[in-house]
Amino acid sequence: MTLIKVCGINDPAAMVAVREARTEMLGFVFFPPSPRAVSPERAAGLSALAPAAAEGGPLRVGLFVDPSEEAVAAVLAAVPLDMLQLHGAETPERCAALRARFGLPVMKVLGIAVPEDFDALAAYAPVVDRFLLDAKPPAGAALPGGNAVSFDWGLLAGRSIPRPWLLAGGLTPANVAAAVRQSGAPGVDASSGMESARGVKDPALIAAFVRAAREADRAG
Repeated sequence: MTLIKVCGINDPAAMVAVREARTEMLGFVFFPPSPRAVSPERAAGLSALAPAAAEGGPLRVGLFVDPSEEAVAAVLAAVPLDMLQLHGAETPERCAALRARFGLPVMKVLGIAVPEDFDALAAYAPVVDRFLLDAKPPAGAALPGGNAVSFDWGLLAGRSIPRPWLLAGGLTPANVAAAVRQSGAPGVDASSGMESARGVKDPALIAAFVRAAREADRAG
């Protein structure tokens, strides 16, 4: 079954929609420039609306961009997380340090545009638990992800990825099934493709995305 992560949860309606859709993961964005960003206290309140992962609820993933240890600690003091998603220019050494410091699995985001971009996987594989393979941001973009752009999914077909991984970048209810078929992705992550406006999650689009991914599983 394709693993599904809904990222950028920032209001109760979206949290309830994710809970009802029974996705495997959800993401809270702790990167203030993002229109999807939440404070640690806001994330804690939203997290309380769904069962914990140990009780069958979704894994809570915290998205950080080149964070200090102090910033991660401040978030964890307010809201328990199950995984750290590192979406900046973190080196393998930095990933390893954060993983060791907090004792949480790390998902490293790598931007993909050309085959040579996969070369970075070898350096990160020993120190992370999962990859998120995303489209590189457009030139001049203010955000490292959530830009509603995709890359050539065919670059992934038949390719061996040395850790569990998710596909991201421009995924929507209309294209997620095709993305899974073309890439062979074992999991998908979307944010902007489930929004009615920038930074505003649409519960109907969340439900449609999950339904499309699940129907692709059945068709496969």
